[in-house]
Amino acid sequence: MLQPLITSLILVSNVVCVELLGGPCMTVLLMVLSTPTAWGRDIPENYLRQVRSECHMTNGIQQEFVHFDSDVGLFEAKMELWRSQVQKWNRQKEIVKRARSIVNVCRHNYLLYDKLILQRKGEVKVFPSKIRPLGHHNLLLCSVTSFYPGEIKVSCFRNAKEEKAGVWSTGQIQNGDWTFQTLVMLEMTPQRGDVFICHVDHVSLQSPITVDWRAPTESARTKCLLELGLGLRLFQTGLFCFSRTDSYSGTKKDSILEGIVNIAPLQQDFPRAVAQS
Repeated sequence: MLQPLITSLILVSNVVCVELLGGPCMTVLLMVLSTPTAWGRDIPENYLRQVRSECHMTNGIQQEFVHFDSDVGLFEAKMELWRSQVQKWNRQKEIVKRARSIVNVCRHNYLLYDKLILQRKGEVKVFPSKIRPLGHHNLLLCSVTSFYPGEIKVSCFRNAKEEKAGVWSTGQIQNGDWTFQTLVMLEMTPQRGDVFICHVDHVSLQSPITVDWRAPTESARTKCLLELGLGLRLFQTGLFCFSRTDSYSGTKKDSILEGIVNIAPLQQDFPRAVAQS
C-alpha cells in the first residue's frame, strides 16, 4: 500500500527544516555556513526572513494534515501527529490573524474571478458564409464566443432534425483571457422554408441556447431587391439636386447669405490699426 508522503518546507532566516511524514518522523536541519548565525555572529536588523506559500491540487494519493477552517477562524488537525502543533498555532494570535487575512484576500480574488469569468455567458451567432440563392451549396456558421470553461456542446438542426454529416468544428480556441471561442460549420443546400438551428449547451447556462436561421423566401428576396432599387433611386435624386445647387451658387450671389455672413476681410480696421501703432 502506498503511504502518503507529505513534505513541508519552511525557510526562516538561515535554517531550512524539511519534514518527511508517512513513516517515522525525521527532521533534517541544514545550515548555510556563510550566514551570520553559522559564524556565531549576531543577526543584523535588516536580515531577510522569507516565507513561501503554494497551493497544490490533490491527486488522490496525498493526504491533508492541517486545515484552516475559515468559518471558525482556527486551524484544524487532520492527522493525530499534528494535533499538538495545531494547538500551538491556535494559541498564537498573530498566526491566526495572518491566516484569516489570507482567507479575506482569497475571497476577494474569487469574487473578481467569479464576476469576470464564471458569470460570463457565451454569445451565439448564426449566419451563412456567403449570400447565395436557394438551391446552391453553402456553409452555415455557428459562432460561440467568450465562454468558460472550455467544455461545450454545439449541435446543428435542420427542420427539427439533428444533422450529423457535413458538420465541422474548429474546437475550443483560447482567447487569452481564460475564455474560449469555437466555430461550427454545417454544409447545406437550403431550400424554401428550411429552418436551421444552432443548439448550444454549456455549464454556465441555466438552459441551452438556440439560435435559428431561416432560408430566405422569394418574396423576401424580391422585397430586398425593391428596397435596394429604391435606395439607389433616392441617392441619384439627391446627387442631382446637390449638383444643381452647386452650379447655381457659382453663377449668382445670394444677397441674403451675403448680408448674414461677411466673407470679405475686415479691411476698414487695417488703416486704423496702423495709424495707432
